[in-house]
Parts: sequence; structure tokens; C-alpha cells
Amino acid sequence: MGTNGSTMLEPLRQGLPPLDPAAVSSAASCALPARLEAVREARRFTRTTLGQWEVGERFDDVCLVVSELVTNALRHALPASAVRAGEQDPPVRLHLMRWTTRLVCAVRDPSHDSPVAGDSEDFSAESGRGLFLVESFADSWGWHPLAGTLSGKVVWALFRLSPAQVRPE
Repeated sequence: MGTNGSTMLEPLRQGLPPLDPAAVSSAASCALPARLEAVREARRFTRTTLGQWEVGERFDDVCLVVSELVTNALRHALPASAVRAGEQDPPVRLHLMRWTTRLVCAVRDPSHDSPVAGDSEDFSAESGRGLFLVESFADSWGWHPLAGTLSGKVVWALFRLSPAQVRPE
């Protein structure tokens, strides 16, 4: 993960539900380019990581939520010109962290705007459903601005894992 990754996780942990950071058994992250294909890359990274961690039980839920969080970051947190140009500096980063019975996925983006759930009544609307889906499939979710030298925010979703699904460390 390198030094960049560890500085990222400090503010992230403060915004999460009470979880002991020392108890993280696994963590992985990947930088995502400002391109719409980044959603596919995020799903592939998530599938590979969850496979290595043997977290089969919430697999589909986590992949769906990761897709929505990354789509939101690309659609709402970046200027459209950055996405079209596929700017070099990857502005969006996906983090996956596993505790014994918890899994958290978090997406960092450069925008300070709070994520807003659209009107969930209109199921035919493409836009605005993302956070409604996140709320439906994750056990909890939230967001917070980044602290220190990092600008932007982190949007996270938490999944509970049943102990039977977790292999002994």
C-alpha cells in the first residue's frame, strides 16, 4: 500500500462506525483513472480481492455497491472534461478493508460536495438511484471530508459478515 495508502486510511477510519483500526485483517486499494471504464476496473479489483479473502457471502452486494460508489465519484465529483480527457493523475481511489466480521469499501474523490441521494421513488430514472442502491445493499454507509493535506471526501459502505463465512486467521 505504501505511505500514500496509510495516510489515506487515517481520516477514513475516523469517519467509520466504531471499528478498531488495529484489527484490520486485510486491506487493499487501487487508483482509478478518470474514465468510465474505471467502474469495470473497480469491479474486477473487487472480485479479485474478495476472492482472495474468501468473502463469498456478500460478494454480489459488495460488487454492486462498489460500482455505484465509483460511478457516483466519476459522474458527480469530477469535471466532465476530466472524465472525457482521461486525465493522468488518478483522482478516484477505491479502498477495501476487512475486519473479522465486517467489510468496508470506501471511495475517495476530489470533490467536497456531499453525496445526495436522488428521489428513490422514480425507479425508471438512471441518475440518483446510486445512493438508494448503496443504502439498500450495504448495512450502513456514510461520508466525510478528508483531513490534512488530502482534499476531497470519502464515501464508505459497511457490510456485516457472518462468522461462519470468515475463515480462521
